[in-house]
Amino acid sequence: MSMSDKDPLYRIIDEKSDVDKTASVWAYSQIREDSHLKENVIISNQVYVGPGVRIGRNSKIQNNAMIYEPAVIGEGVFIGPGVILTNDHYPRAVNPDMTQKLTSDWSPVGVTIEDGVAIGAGSVCVAPLVIGEWSVIAAGSVVVKNVKKFSLVAGVPARQIGWVGKFGVPLVQDEDGIFRCPKTNEEYVLSSTGEMSCVKE
Repeated sequence: MSMSDKDPLYRIIDEKSDVDKTASVWAYSQIREDSHLKENVIISNQVYVGPGVRIGRNSKIQNNAMIYEPAVIGEGVFIGPGVILTNDHYPRAVNPDMTQKLTSDWSPVGVTIEDGVAIGAGSVCVAPLVIGEWSVIAAGSVVVKNVKKFSLVAGVPARQIGWVGKFGVPLVQDEDGIFRCPKTNEEYVLSSTGEMSCVKE
């Protein structure tokens, strides 16, 4: 679908994209070829989704986000307004001989976002990296390295400042070393290798 009077929302949805019938794409957004949007995905206003990007079911992409290929976004992911997922670790407009770079002159690298992640408004995720499941990226962060699951990270560059549970609020550690969600009372355990996991719901 191209931007025309046929689409009152002025979207550009490429005919070679795979957008589930339950997904919503709002005004002025562009969905490029070979991208895949699964069930109940919400694409808000003025979002760019690059070629081949994959977005899992029940994910929400907020206004003005830019999702560059080859990003892979899991299920139930929240991407806040103005978030950018990059795809070139060493960007240049030209080659050393000052000829303009073509697609064949570089190999894109992507950001992988696992299930349940939330990324706050205005954050930039610099590929290549993996953001672990259920982690939270604070607004305005610049993420330049992999994020462990259930991590709370913030800053420029982003650093871990705590742990969060599936509800999204910071976990509280008790006297026995068990981490608990103050909202749901779920229990979490930190392994000897520094990995957090939910052990009791």
